[in-house]
Amino acid sequence: MATGNAHDLAKVTKAKVEEQLNVPCVDLTIKFIGASKLPKMDITGTADPYFVAKIDDRISMVSTVKTNTLTPVWNETWRVKNVPMTSDLYVEVLDKDVGAPIDDYIGKFKTSVAAGAKELEIEGPLFRRDRGTFWLKIDSTPSTTPPEPRYLFDGPIRYSRHFSPTVGLLTNLDDVRLYSTWKMYLIGVPIYFKDVYQHWNVNYKAAQSIFGPGATSLAIRTGVQAGHRMLYARSSSNGFGIIESAADVLKLFHGGDLNPKGIVGSDKEYISRQDQSPEGQPGTAAPTVHSPFAHRVKPAVYTYIISAEDDSLRFSETGAAFFVDFASKHALHANCCERVRYSGEFHPRPKSKDGSWVGWQDFKDSMPDADVDWEVLIDNNSGTYSPDKGMLPTLQALLEHNFPGFGVRALDREDEELTKSVHACRDYALKYRGVQAKHLQPHLAEGEESLMKHAGSVSGAEATRQAIPAEP
Repeated sequence: MATGNAHDLAKVTKAKVEEQLNVPCVDLTIKFIGASKLPKMDITGTADPYFVAKIDDRISMVSTVKTNTLTPVWNETWRVKNVPMTSDLYVEVLDKDVGAPIDDYIGKFKTSVAAGAKELEIEGPLFRRDRGTFWLKIDSTPSTTPPEPRYLFDGPIRYSRHFSPTVGLLTNLDDVRLYSTWKMYLIGVPIYFKDVYQHWNVNYKAAQSIFGPGATSLAIRTGVQAGHRMLYARSSSNGFGIIESAADVLKLFHGGDLNPKGIVGSDKEYISRQDQSPEGQPGTAAPTVHSPFAHRVKPAVYTYIISAEDDSLRFSETGAAFFVDFASKHALHANCCERVRYSGEFHPRPKSKDGSWVGWQDFKDSMPDADVDWEVLIDNNSGTYSPDKGMLPTLQALLEHNFPGFGVRALDREDEELTKSVHACRDYALKYRGVQAKHLQPHLAEGEESLMKHAGSVSGAEATRQAIPAEP
């Protein structure tokens, strides 16, 4: 009888899939406007709301966090192509609870993807419809692109920068560094990479220690996943932005400032204790820190992966100290996923507008960043996933599509030009930007505690309970 039920269920599922494939598709532009009359979730009588939107549980987006408000205004846009016109849009509204294992649940609603402006009641737990009102608008046009792939993300190219003061506290660093991880949702990954993925390298010892069988590998995976959650924790202090031009790409590589405009947070890489003003006395202004390179491109090398889970580009500086004791930098960014779309390292490099020189070795700080051209030099330098160098042209084309007007060049990790360019980038950071040699590779000074040690102390069910949820 059980076999018959399973067979019948399979037939029903197949019929639904076939029916869905025959449904006409539409291209959607969804504008999430805002909400009102949200319930008070905090002791202070307010909330820090954000929402998670999904279409048929096939594609999702996460909004920015709006702080200290019961009437959030988002005005955020989401474009998705090749959506069956019978699909549904599901939205959950949550309250960001910094430091808690999970965020507070406010409520949810469901609506069709039919075009029009919509005013929707937010339904709370136990079918209570007293959780406020949500406004959105859907524009819908018949799809003109090939019907596959379905649910194709079409922008805008949104990114978040996660500042990790928690990591600084855990590692007890005394060089005033504040580390960052970036997460950017890319357009067109299924079109460029199709069904190509990079599986973890079964011949790489570090990868074997993570993905292999046995209790030891399980413990390592638990620690790495806990570290990933900390590094990518969603917070109201995260920076958010959209890539629409080459200038927006360039801002990704700026050194940052303590109080920047637009992107929240800072990168204190170049700031030493000697740069800080003395502690303020009663009645005087608080200490301030200024970096002369805050709004200039930073000569740094980044470790990246393109996720197989959500087509996001995730990266951070290769020399970040939170990499200490982790078996694999790339597995950390991939959240121990057994496969990725691609992985490696990249760095920005300058070149003259007339083509007479290229690279940091010929650059001078007297040259304004706007007076030179810039490009991203990206590679396949990842032992964990050992990406196929034959896919480098595809990788380059994908990033050119997502970095409009910005130069991109993909080189194999053994290419001599790549090696020289990386060395020139790091040499410039050491000579002219105040970066110390210990910052170029993960380090752990005497008395410091690594993130892995902290994350590894939380295991099994305790890790699931305590770890800060990562951004979906």
